[in-house]
Parts: sequence; C-alpha cells; structure tokens
Amino acid sequence: MRIPCPHCGERGSEEFSYLGAADPQRPAADAPIEAWHDYVYLRDNPVGVHRELWQHVYGCRRWLVVTRDTRSHAIAGAQDAMRLRLGDAAA
Repeated sequence: MRIPCPHCGERGSEEFSYLGAADPQRPAADAPIEAWHDYVYLRDNPVGVHRELWQHVYGCRRWLVVTRDTRSHAIAGAQDAMRLRLGDAAA
C-alpha cells in the first residue's frame, strides 16, 4: 500500500504508523462510564471508505488523515491532520 504524504510524496505504508479512525465521537464529560468505556476500548471495523489517522514516522513525522477504502486498500487521498484541525483544508 502506498500513501501519498502531502509533504514527502508517495511512500510505502511501512514508513507510517496507524492510529485509528480520524473522527471518533467523544462522549460528553458527564456521560455514563459505559459510554467512556466504549469510546476508549471499542472501535468499529467499517467496510468501505474510511478516514484514518496515520503518522509518517520514517519521514516528516507529521500526522495525516488518510481516506482509504478498507475493502481494497485503495487510497483516495491524504491531508495534513493539523491543517484540517485548524480549518485550512485547502492548504
């Protein structure tokens, strides 16, 4: 699998570390303990297009949001996670 790093160009997935879903829904601060347990320990295993967090560990070390189809591992794109968080998705 090849990941298109916006800073370093396309690289093999062995240069990256996978974290998980890019947009998990955090429970409210006063949510019951069960909701927090599910948030911390349980994850969905989606089929199809999914947004994931990857870190380019053996490159620029930046965090990326990678859009990947879990059926075929086809990657539709990657964006810098910090720029997305700051609202600068176009950069």
